[in-house]
Amino acid sequence: MDYKKLLDHSNNWLKYAILLHLFHEPKDSLVEIRNVALVDDRIQKHLSSVANFHASLVTNHKNPDLPIHKLMFLLDLGFDMEVPEIKTAVDEILKHQDEHGIYQSLTNVPKHFGGAGVDVFSWCLCDAPLLLLALIKAGMDYHEHIKPGVDYLVSLCRDNGFPCAVSLELGKFRGPGKKADCCPYATMIMADLLSYIPEYRDSQVAHCCVNALLSLWENSLDQHPYVFYMGTDFRKLKAPSCWYDIVSMAGVLSKYKFVHQDPRFKEMITLIRNKQDKDKYFTPESVYMKLKDWDFGQKKIPSPYLTYLCYRIFERLE
Repeated sequence: MDYKKLLDHSNNWLKYAILLHLFHEPKDSLVEIRNVALVDDRIQKHLSSVANFHASLVTNHKNPDLPIHKLMFLLDLGFDMEVPEIKTAVDEILKHQDEHGIYQSLTNVPKHFGGAGVDVFSWCLCDAPLLLLALIKAGMDYHEHIKPGVDYLVSLCRDNGFPCAVSLELGKFRGPGKKADCCPYATMIMADLLSYIPEYRDSQVAHCCVNALLSLWENSLDQHPYVFYMGTDFRKLKAPSCWYDIVSMAGVLSKYKFVHQDPRFKEMITLIRNKQDKDKYFTPESVYMKLKDWDFGQKKIPSPYLTYLCYRIFERLE
């Protein structure tokens, strides 16, 4: 893969990530490009948003405007706690933790969905793992700030993955599916979380998550738990990786070496590779309209960032 070509055609914020994650340059040698990247207007808007971390009510986890998705995007580019807004975001996350060690989001579930109909700090399995993962990526101490919450969430795992589960504050709320089904998105982000934790990376729970996701792929025509499909829309290339789609799924699964030779996973990778153009670039096939100012917010020309995401997946397979 021609990382140099991708580097030459990228904006500064992406150049920083490419140098850090594909060229594996040490952070202390990238101070200049990092500082230039940070003044990009779009990066500044993301930073402003995450600094007011709990200002946005979580009502739709698919919304790319949620501070947690923006924070994950920034952390994945390689920005860290040295950026004041990111430190502020982490400090805000740490302020709201329940007795199980799980961090909470400000949510309002209407009464007709089983909630209390008021703004309340709470958690569900489609946001709690992301908050814990953000703390890992921000470099917070695992045993002090992260392990208790992870251990509790792990205890919720079933034979078919993770269920739709919520904290007591959300009452009887549950997503649109059978209680016995796994929640595919919760299972995927729990698999992502566990891939960063040595004590869980090769655990029975991690294997359970991965096998559940691969089974959903294998049976995608028939199994759509909680209305999560792996059909045409799922298979469209999309960025950033903040929801349930093939780039997000392959990105998570690629972090587990024991999956690399699984024919179901290899089928996903082949599908992605076959969408490369003659220059080995990828063009978005689906977009978040709220992100139209980014190179991945259009479907007409190749996206350096989407290409970067795919290259990172491929690199793990080498």
